Amino acid sequence: MRNSFFLILLISTLVSAQQKDTYAVEAAFLRGNVLPHNEDMYHLINGHPEGFMVSVLKRTHGSEEWQKEYNFPDYGAYFLYQDFKSEPLGICYGAGVFYNFYFLKRHLQLRLAEGIATTTNPYNKVDNSKNKAFGTRLLDNTNIGLSYDNQNLFKNIGFSAGILFTHYSNGRVKSPNSGINTYLLNVSLNYNFDEERKIKNDTTPVDVKKNYRQPIHYNAVFRTGVNESAVIRSGQKPFYHIGFYADKRLNRKSGLQLGAELFLTESLKQYIKYYSVAYPEFNVDANTDYKRVGVFVGHELFINRISLEAQLGVYVYAPFQKDTIIYDRVGMKYYISDKFFAGFTIKTHMFLAEALEFGVGMRL
Repeated sequence: MRNSFFLILLISTLVSAQQKDTYAVEAAFLRGNVLPHNEDMYHLINGHPEGFMVSVLKRTHGSEEWQKEYNFPDYGAYFLYQDFKSEPLGICYGAGVFYNFYFLKRHLQLRLAEGIATTTNPYNKVDNSKNKAFGTRLLDNTNIGLSYDNQNLFKNIGFSAGILFTHYSNGRVKSPNSGINTYLLNVSLNYNFDEERKIKNDTTPVDVKKNYRQPIHYNAVFRTGVNESAVIRSGQKPFYHIGFYADKRLNRKSGLQLGAELFLTESLKQYIKYYSVAYPEFNVDANTDYKRVGVFVGHELFINRISLEAQLGVYVYAPFQKDTIIYDRVGMKYYISDKFFAGFTIKTHMFLAEALEFGVGMRL
């Protein structure tokens, strides 16, 4: 859900990439623990989650400029099965796409994966009221892994072992949505369809060195979607988030951002009215302004036409304050051209998701 746009883009890259890249398959066994981040989680933890992940990888060798800049990463698609060993939580089946980045002479692997998942046992007022983690059957699935990797342990067979963090949430498209985080030990075997990696270290002439540093640019972005207040089954409402910011690209990989934004969240307007009645001891006026204004700083990591965004902000105007005044946003952007982009992000207050945002913007 959260990065379905990212899924489409990366899958299309898989199909269109040059045949100079090589392929591998990987199977991993997973076992670990739930990371409870609020009191609603403890009664759901009855055992050690376990599962498996099957991946199809494309290993890059320098056929495109960005591959060399990122030390020839892998990318591909995965299928994830995870049994939480908890009747209220049930089982999750996930699928999506990933990048593997390498460090320390390619023996340290960082995996960033994003996809969608389905749960066998979402919240139900009658049959499964204990499950405050999953308010919908369809979920977002995010995975971050760090492993020791040996791609040629024996002939074409490789081995890796490490830790994998998994996250499931619906981004509060519907309540309840406390989400689930787990950390799992990861042991895997992979099979490489080619005997050796032939990395092309030089993809451009030696005397050609592109300068990526740019002057300050100004951006306008409009993000929208639907979400629901913390009151279960109070109804989905649209939101409109309008932002303006300046960005400064520093080099091939990094850019900085500074800006401000206006939040028009219809579910918050509804929640203020509910809160004023349900909790009269707090003396909240039902007509309290629901609008919020924030200022933020951000970082953008450029890969190719895809970039990853992370922003940290603070509300400078928020008459109704139920959550922390600090908010954050993570997600991705796809540059349609030098001036126009589209994106998919999640806005949260620490571990509590508020909105899955579809966005379009212009860079001048």
